[in-house]
Amino acid sequence: MREKNVDLRWKTILVTGGAGFIGANLIQHLLETTEPVHIVAIDDMNDYYDPELKRWRLEKLRAAADEKAFAGSTFEFVEGSIADAELVREAFSRTKPAVVVNLAAQAGVRYSIDNPDAYISSNIIGFYHILEACRHSGDNGAPGVAHLVYASSSSVYGGNTKMPYSVEDQTDTPVSLYAATKKSNELLAYAYSKLYSIPATGLRFFTVYGPAGRPDMTYFKFTNMLRQGKKIQIFNYGNCMRDFTYVDDIAEGILRVISSAPERVTGEDGLPIAPHRVYNIGNSQPVNLLEFVDILHQELIRAGLLPENFDFDAHTELVPMQPGDVPATYADTTPLERDFGYKPATDLRTGIRRFAEWYREFYLAADEKTS
Repeated sequence: MREKNVDLRWKTILVTGGAGFIGANLIQHLLETTEPVHIVAIDDMNDYYDPELKRWRLEKLRAAADEKAFAGSTFEFVEGSIADAELVREAFSRTKPAVVVNLAAQAGVRYSIDNPDAYISSNIIGFYHILEACRHSGDNGAPGVAHLVYASSSSVYGGNTKMPYSVEDQTDTPVSLYAATKKSNELLAYAYSKLYSIPATGLRFFTVYGPAGRPDMTYFKFTNMLRQGKKIQIFNYGNCMRDFTYVDDIAEGILRVISSAPERVTGEDGLPIAPHRVYNIGNSQPVNLLEFVDILHQELIRAGLLPENFDFDAHTELVPMQPGDVPATYADTTPLERDFGYKPATDLRTGIRRFAEWYREFYLAADEKTS
């Protein structure tokens, strides 16, 4: 087990992508578990998907922060892009974060094929601005940021066929621009960690899902399409495996990591060793896509989102693999368990059930109130 060496109480934690799916869940967990804590969230509120969902998440965070105000906790939201160097510098200079969690990124494998500029701007240029801000955040040449935690992705494993994916495996065969940008984040973070002694930890997330998620994700998109009577396409003829990881498990994993920054140590050659680590965060229980859509179908019926007699077979189509996709993802989380005593454990049915119940409340209840 790694020792906790970053006390979050009374500290400022800056979370980029703070109105996003994972960012909002992390902030919620921080407010619930750490008192007092000062949180600054940055998000550009872009329209990659309906910004109304991001606004809903922000309302929940503001309400949670108000409940914790008695303990001295605060929440501040800054609207803007991390691709804006001046905005990032001003936020760091004014708030002086002790911990930075970079979750801002242009997500989606397929979107990157038609919109590459968005990935270069946010995932590479934006991350560079975060690294530079961390570098210049302290006094007398020493970085003031005690720990930079940043989101990588299981997509960095690319064309690997060895399962499960280990952090020791090679990651130089990306099959999408998105994957390439995430691999670049790991390389840049390592270089800055080595050069400027910035403690940094990269987290490779595996197919994150749950309530209030991204509408472009398969489970959310399929739900919308099935409710509209449209036919869903199951790629690779259903012969895909995904390591679905519930969002609360991801948030808890990040929380465990935040408080334990890699130590600054010197090697036998007298030179500093980069205080940089990378971990997988996945459920380690890959599920076949056909099993996944069957569970989704059942839970949508259970939640009253589809009728009992819904003809599921008539609304599904098996199609070839799409460019940028991989046949399987499967996380080896042994290092995460060893260093933090943590392993995601929410089973897929439980997670999908919670999503379906949230979906019913968010969309159907809202429609009923306005009708």
